[in-house]
Amino acid sequence: MSYRTRFGKDNSACDSGNAVEGSGSSKGPNEVSNDFDHEIAQLTKHRSRPHQLLSQDMPGKSRLLVSTMKMLVGRESNHSGRGRFSSADGCHVLSRYLPINGPWGVDESTSPAYVSQFSNDGLFFVAGFQGGHIKIYNVDKGWKVQKDILTKSLRWTITDTSLSPDQRYLVYASMTPIVNIVNVGSSMTESLANVTEIHEGLDFSVDGDEDEFGIFSVRFSTDGRELVAASSDASIYVYDLQANKVNLRIPAHSSDVNTVCFADETGHLIYSGSDDNLCKVWDRRCLITKGQAAGVLMGHLEGVTFLDSRGDGRYLISNGKDQTTKLWDIRKMSSRAMYPRLRDHDWDYRWMEYPAHAKTLKHPNDQSLATYRGHGVLRTLIRCYFSPAYSTGQKYIYTGSSDHCVYIYDLVTGAQVARLNHHEGPVRDCSWHPLYPMLVSSSWDGTIARWEFPGDDQVPTLERPRARRRRGYYNY
Repeated sequence: MSYRTRFGKDNSACDSGNAVEGSGSSKGPNEVSNDFDHEIAQLTKHRSRPHQLLSQDMPGKSRLLVSTMKMLVGRESNHSGRGRFSSADGCHVLSRYLPINGPWGVDESTSPAYVSQFSNDGLFFVAGFQGGHIKIYNVDKGWKVQKDILTKSLRWTITDTSLSPDQRYLVYASMTPIVNIVNVGSSMTESLANVTEIHEGLDFSVDGDEDEFGIFSVRFSTDGRELVAASSDASIYVYDLQANKVNLRIPAHSSDVNTVCFADETGHLIYSGSDDNLCKVWDRRCLITKGQAAGVLMGHLEGVTFLDSRGDGRYLISNGKDQTTKLWDIRKMSSRAMYPRLRDHDWDYRWMEYPAHAKTLKHPNDQSLATYRGHGVLRTLIRCYFSPAYSTGQKYIYTGSSDHCVYIYDLVTGAQVARLNHHEGPVRDCSWHPLYPMLVSSSWDGTIARWEFPGDDQVPTLERPRARRRRGYYNY
């Protein structure tokens, strides 16, 4: 039985038609361009396509769905001459089993959940709540709370967290220039800021004025020596942890920088996204002119809420307030923005629905490879990601949504392959386990929910918090 018929309709994988546009296509918003056979399709195929000798024994069968049983028989017979599955073989098998069963409860709070992420090895899971709590769960020990952190210097909410590559330290940001760092490798479970443990404050303000800006996004570099941060003063900051100071400030955009990340493990390239509707690429090796980007990526009609790098220094995806996710290739970037912002000044995404007339607008100089539609990017800075390389070959993208769901799209065809519907508030963040078919979603309803394939034997249950105070929400 295929995964399309394995589950019920509410949380099932589904093919609701193509929801992707090829760049430059004259087709409708739910059609695929004939020119969409670009390099990303070839890369995805190479990383998740089974070995021909393991998957077929007759000519002309390569386009048919390859069964796992047939691949196992081929492996046991050593048709490939290797006696094992390659990484692409494994991706082909695992990527067909989406984490859509459930949900099972991880935790709940009377405070909205803003951020949640697995560690790089999947052993730990980090969740941050607006009320100032950050919890680190040990996934292998039944989701036991490994560290319960009560923050300090919190203004409005925890806007972002990041776990160091060695999993010894965690940083958390708020709407201030101070990013706090905590030693999560210590033996103490409860970490009350500067009472039971020291939460060292890292000052990102160059002039020492702490009231000037807040941090929307913060990330460790791959080697753990630096932090990159996106701020409300339209700048990008790079903090040297060894020197304990900001070593680079880039006046990057003309509006709030909502999201930033390193492009790959080298740390030379930085991607940023802003409320000025632009994604930009920064090369730290050639910042000759202050504030001059290596390239600009145009296509969003409203502000960029989040972006995620594929990790290869070439491709990235971004969520926009124009209710789309876009796929980019930085080799198609421009030297400057060539089109003014298209903006309905009467519209505010924090409390208004997206205008109906704006849904048909297209950027005349759209440089994106593809555009994915279906989810909502309203109320808060909704996040999107590539699916894991190990288990899926990055053949999917997934995103939270303001309509309380998680959406999973096929990267190449754009088909909506799953819509996870459970929460009662916007899903701001979600995270796919790097090794297993497991996905965790966090919502403003205060719940952290776990989705799996096939899931535990027990019946999924997830109780709501009994009491929840109503709060106002802003562009964080």
